[in-house]
Amino acid sequence: MNPILVLLCVIALGLLIGRVSFRGISLGTSAILFVALLAGHFGWSIPTGFGTLGLALFVYCVGISAGPTFFRGLASHGRAMAITGSVIVLTGVAVTWVCARLLDLPAELAGGLMAGAMTSTPALGAITQSSDDPAAVAVGFGVAYPIGIIAVVLFVQIAIKLFAKTSDDELDSSSDSSEPSTAEIAESSSIGRRVVRIANPVVAGKRPSDIAAFADSPCQMSRVQREGRWRPTPPNYKFEIGDEVMLVGGSLEIRRVSETLGELQDTADPVVDADRERRYVVVTSPEIYGRTLKELRLRSKYGVTIVRVQRHDVEFVPSSRTRIEFGDGLVAVGEPDALAKIATAVGHRPRTVNETDLLSLVAGIVLGIFVGNLSLRIGEFSMSLGIAGGPLMVGLILGHFRRLGPIRGSYPPAAMLLMTEGGLALFLADAGLNAGANVVEVLMERGVMLCVAAAAIAIIPLLVGFAGSRYFGGRTLWQSLGATCGGMTSTPGLAVLTGATDSSQPATSYVAAYPVALVLITVAAPWLVDLIG
Repeated sequence: MNPILVLLCVIALGLLIGRVSFRGISLGTSAILFVALLAGHFGWSIPTGFGTLGLALFVYCVGISAGPTFFRGLASHGRAMAITGSVIVLTGVAVTWVCARLLDLPAELAGGLMAGAMTSTPALGAITQSSDDPAAVAVGFGVAYPIGIIAVVLFVQIAIKLFAKTSDDELDSSSDSSEPSTAEIAESSSIGRRVVRIANPVVAGKRPSDIAAFADSPCQMSRVQREGRWRPTPPNYKFEIGDEVMLVGGSLEIRRVSETLGELQDTADPVVDADRERRYVVVTSPEIYGRTLKELRLRSKYGVTIVRVQRHDVEFVPSSRTRIEFGDGLVAVGEPDALAKIATAVGHRPRTVNETDLLSLVAGIVLGIFVGNLSLRIGEFSMSLGIAGGPLMVGLILGHFRRLGPIRGSYPPAAMLLMTEGGLALFLADAGLNAGANVVEVLMERGVMLCVAAAAIAIIPLLVGFAGSRYFGGRTLWQSLGATCGGMTSTPGLAVLTGATDSSQPATSYVAAYPVALVLITVAAPWLVDLIG
């Protein structure tokens, strides 16, 4: 069969299987690896080079995506969550080393087990490119990956059941000031809008910015009912008893703010002129990004309210402390002339925003490969970042600074998703097809031991990370579980968390821990293999 046709068939079938969900758990793009292992077992193959290209593209895009939050998280309130993510990764490395020694596992097989148990495809790529036996790496990953996914999901579900009685009290007593500035993130499915009637005399005569509930909560007041019509909140609006206002946010945040303002109304969703009074704009102006909404004072300056922020593939309701980043998509509510002004102010240029600079993409990857090939020699020991670590590091730097000379570090969200998933698909297909010939032999020889080791590598870091954050770091249940899922780079675990609470704490903690854990495990994985070997 034509090798290109084999590649496309493996990817297509893997993506179809990856969409199958059982109780919220699915393999996603990683299902391509399992299809490729089976195809490789029957002797199918593809030309060399596809996997290397896919890996470089994948890790470079991962770096671009993680860059804006990686360095900022280390220097902000998210540092505690980043430490939790680091502890989880380092514990996983230590447990893997112990398992390899006790069970006499080959270094490459042990490395693949760690990457799979901690659900890290970038780590799989880093080990594969630096390994003398990439087939063993892919087999280890294939065995451990489902165990890693299931372990995190079950752990989260059990922890919620065990500590559910105290979790609500913690939410009421915890302060949002301990969360990172990008923290007011909640899944789009939990964002809604409710009408509140002003009934508290304490807030009468005050502006929304004077109310602490708005400053401390990811909840925005988008409209006020005047003369029987819902209009965007005017710049100098002051609360009056009997006014009806529209709040946008998660149900928990809306409930908290409404307790300060007055009474939640059970009226049907109001009819608003969304076409004329709402606009989506993308931030490119240096006058806007890097500053908080409180510092920007967009309502008083332009008469608009930012009700949602879209950052990469996550949409959330901001608070006054939310720091706007380059490339953020903002949903602004205001009068038509005010919306035109804010579009100009934020630097919204649809053509520029939607263009993908292919020259910058190629130049960035080439620079990453060059950096990855550089060797650092200490005595007789030599180390390099390799084809995975080099593009990842360059991507992180470009993602943070957004530009290095003529090389741009930002791409449209749709293009980023396509390049990330496409690169990962090519790499997984290549790795699986090359490893398929040996998969049955390895499983027959070491199947039980591999499952035991994978379970240990997945479970022990979970327990250590959660206990450290919860009992030594003093974090709430939701913060601890969010950071634990981030340290395990487990999106399915986060999905379980966000479905169990209206709080934004799980997602905020995940965002702080995830990029640090992702980078650390990608860099540490090849060195672990060398250490075991």
